[in-house]
Amino acid sequence: MITLTINGREVQAPRGSTILEACRLNGIELPTLCYDPQLKLAGSCRMCIVEAEGRPLFLAACVAPADNGMVIETESPDIVEARKVILELLMARHGGMCLTCEKSGDCRLQDYCYQYGVSTTRFTDGGRPRYPIEDPNPFIERDYNKCIMCTRCVRACEGITMARAINVKNRGHQAKISTAFDGDLVDSPCVFCGQCIMVCPVGALTSKVSAGKGRSYEVDKVLTTCTYCGTGCTLELNVKDNQVVGVTSNRSAEWSPVNKGALCVKGRFGWEFINSPERLTQPLIRKNGELQEASWDEALDFIASRLGQIKEEHGPDSMAVFTSARITNEENYLAQKFTRAVLGTNNVDHCARL
Repeated sequence: MITLTINGREVQAPRGSTILEACRLNGIELPTLCYDPQLKLAGSCRMCIVEAEGRPLFLAACVAPADNGMVIETESPDIVEARKVILELLMARHGGMCLTCEKSGDCRLQDYCYQYGVSTTRFTDGGRPRYPIEDPNPFIERDYNKCIMCTRCVRACEGITMARAINVKNRGHQAKISTAFDGDLVDSPCVFCGQCIMVCPVGALTSKVSAGKGRSYEVDKVLTTCTYCGTGCTLELNVKDNQVVGVTSNRSAEWSPVNKGALCVKGRFGWEFINSPERLTQPLIRKNGELQEASWDEALDFIASRLGQIKEEHGPDSMAVFTSARITNEENYLAQKFTRAVLGTNNVDHCARL
């Protein structure tokens, strides 16, 4: 452990920690836009700058190592003023279209501008190009006019999904996030996992599937498990007016021990079947060649009668049970127990898909 002083308070942190980690371990919060604990460090946004005694320049806390005996100030007047200037520079690039932005209410840049009282900017965009919002893919909307070049999406695509579908193109005011040869996502290695949407701190990357259906403060988030396969990824159903309007993910290891917030294209975007009018809401029994609605009691009595009849006439091995990866382990256990103990056959199988 090392000992350092932060804002006049002596604290300890594990050796090898960054200043940001030392602060957060001791309950001292710093603003960050480019930092993400699951991604490799970038140190590009500079929002986490701090003053260190004896150092002539501000340090980016997310990449600067914490040393024994350091004296750190995180909220001095100079630091606060510098952060305001940084926010103004980011706003000049960002464009500030909060009224119609899907990310409004869940935007870190918006939060920090409110926190530091930054409502306008003295700077221009320096002739930065304006980009059309055009991408034929059905899932991800890319509005790079709002991009602040934190590169979290690039690092998530490389470090979490390992698709490497996007990277930084050009330099200076011409810099933008792009696919190879500036093509569409559908023509890139993108697997449409949506991880870039989850890590984007602003509204540059949003879900087309959820667009216009509810902002973050309008929805209730229900923690559940994805039903598409047996991996068991944790996700959050975003519910508004008793309707699922989107899927997000909790990226903490405590709440998402299996996937840590990562999802595939089906888990992230394949939720609209929940609201489909074609979903069955009650049992159907075939009568005279046509499926007709029935009560649960009627359906269960019919199933019990037919299974008993088939078993008596043809023996238990004339029947088989096929279970699914889309149900829980407990339900699969009950299905095989029913097959062996009640039907009296070992003919039970599983689709075994991941």
